[in-house]
Amino acid sequence: MTEISTSLLNIEKGKETEIILNLEKAKTDYFHIDVMDGKFVQKNTYDKTREISEYIKRISNLPQDVHLMVENVKNAINDFASVEPNIITFHLEACKDENEVIELINMIKENHIKVGIAIKPNTSVEELFKFLPYIHMCLIMTVEPGKGGQTLISDMVEKISILKKYIMENNLEIDIEADGGINLATCEKVKSAGANILVSGTAILMARNYANIIEEMKK
Repeated sequence: MTEISTSLLNIEKGKETEIILNLEKAKTDYFHIDVMDGKFVQKNTYDKTREISEYIKRISNLPQDVHLMVENVKNAINDFASVEPNIITFHLEACKDENEVIELINMIKENHIKVGIAIKPNTSVEELFKFLPYIHMCLIMTVEPGKGGQTLISDMVEKISILKKYIMENNLEIDIEADGGINLATCEKVKSAGANILVSGTAILMARNYANIIEEMKK
């Protein structure tokens, strides 16, 4: 079944409560929290996303899907574990070696939170394979991370297919999340390739009716 994780990266200031509650009514499955430090990616949303994440915890029971695009992953895990998200995803590219990847996986699990690992478009999907038995989700960036409203890079669909094939062949139970440029025109491609969680921000938040577009993407 396809699930939708709505990115709040471009949520309109002053309308947070209205938008969050309307998204909940529209049956989004997760709130996607894009945490950026201005170093790993150019944009800095760190304080803004901590604030919105803490606010969501107070007014909504929907799970949070926290995507860390930061250099200091340990500090970010400590900062966002307090909101008790469903999952925390960090970037493979932020780690200096395999030992650090395993250390971060264990750190997230010790907080009783699911673990995801994300990769940028230029990172080979095969680099994820050795970590798959220890995590819950792989996030395939279908755009360059750091800003919303980009166009999906079509080559990333093949990357999702390769990952899905490996997961099936090795009898693993792992979610595949696609993030970037996901809208009604592109969602079928990534779903057909094997993604079962779709991150969409601009396409949903710009829509007149959240429920209609979320329902269409889930079909």
